[in-house]
Amino acid sequence: MNGAGLERSQYIIRGGVAGRERLRVLARVARPATLQLLERAGIRPGMICLDAGCGGGDVSFDLARLVGPTGKVVGIDMDEIKLDIARNEAAQQQLENIEFRHCDICTTELQEQFDLVHARFLLSHLPNPSATVAKLGSALRPGGMLVTADTDFRDFFCEPPCPAVSRFVELYTETIQLRGGNANLGPRLPQLLKENGFHNAQMNVVQQANTDDVRLMVPLTMESISEAVLAEGLATRQEIEQVVAELYEFIRTPGSVLSGPRVVEAWGSIDA
Repeated sequence: MNGAGLERSQYIIRGGVAGRERLRVLARVARPATLQLLERAGIRPGMICLDAGCGGGDVSFDLARLVGPTGKVVGIDMDEIKLDIARNEAAQQQLENIEFRHCDICTTELQEQFDLVHARFLLSHLPNPSATVAKLGSALRPGGMLVTADTDFRDFFCEPPCPAVSRFVELYTETIQLRGGNANLGPRLPQLLKENGFHNAQMNVVQQANTDDVRLMVPLTMESISEAVLAEGLATRQEIEQVVAELYEFIRTPGSVLSGPRVVEAWGSIDA
């Protein structure tokens, strides 16, 4: 998740260098499903792609490799620190067909026309996701494809039952809601595409559980939303620290099972 398309005061997850390190873990968790999703959506060499809410650039890097030297990728985000890190990493990986731009998707008009636009874990943080889907659609060439993925936090599970996991889900969901977003937006994605003129909208559901990185994402995310939770008055610092400690204890417990949120993927094309 990242901060393109909303004011920093709205975005609940810590940014900057610490936020980038969390996104590395998230990228490892999500990469296999994202690569499969892009393949289903028809990614191919030579495409011009936009990665909206690119964060540290992990998906942008994969897009750049998939479209090859005859294609191009533009990554946009509002966190300049993450973008600087992404630019340096792109140079280290010798990816010359990629560009990172600082912008807010809610207030910036997209001038270029793209063959494919990708938005992962972005729309759930926005107060008007339908308007953003419409804007992303306007940036597509006729026949272009919008590829989205977002969360449904109602389907977290763990075994044995852990009150700290339940409290994390509650705090994440309520904090996003108070900032104007919807942590359970995922199932609405196909309808958002259809109501904004996308055809042949398709969907897929992914939920990962119990790998080391999936387990680690839960306490990492709780730590990353702590300041927003405090600001909204949903918990005290003492309670937050206790929840974080119990989450780390849970993932170290032999035999315990912990999932991530259900992730809904949806993709569709604009009129040719």
